[in-house]
Amino acid sequence: MSAQPKHFTFEPEFIQALAHIFEEDIVFNRTLGLKVDTITPTEVRGSLPMRQALIGHPAYNRLHGGVISAALDALGGMAVLAAIGARHMDEPISARLARFAKLGTIDLRIDYLRPAIGERFGMRAEVMRLGSRVASTRMEFLGADGKLLCTGAAAYIIA
Repeated sequence: MSAQPKHFTFEPEFIQALAHIFEEDIVFNRTLGLKVDTITPTEVRGSLPMRQALIGHPAYNRLHGGVISAALDALGGMAVLAAIGARHMDEPISARLARFAKLGTIDLRIDYLRPAIGERFGMRAEVMRLGSRVASTRMEFLGADGKLLCTGAAAYIIA
């Protein structure tokens, strides 16, 4: 395995395939309305539009905490897939995507800092460590104004 250049980018086909898996193939993500905005080897960004079906507190139109948790878990997993894809650039796209089948959440922690009220939310995830069997991530859930609403940390099995 050789190190990738600092400003290395993925093939458009790989990015499109990862986005399709995240947004369409994972039915729960599609139900929530999760979208991928950017995928790089070091960071994934996504978004979530607010909908009536996602309200957790009707008096305040606040997003349900379970939606936030699921969204950050999904985006953290996508960041791990991107990091794995970068590590295995010598493999064809199909082989890198097949590694998705081995990914699973081991541990997830979400800290709710502020109520999630708004029309749209942003998310960011990065891999802190990519080992041979376990990956660690940290995630952020943001208001439309960029204000930090929640943080997350997760560990994923990758082998």
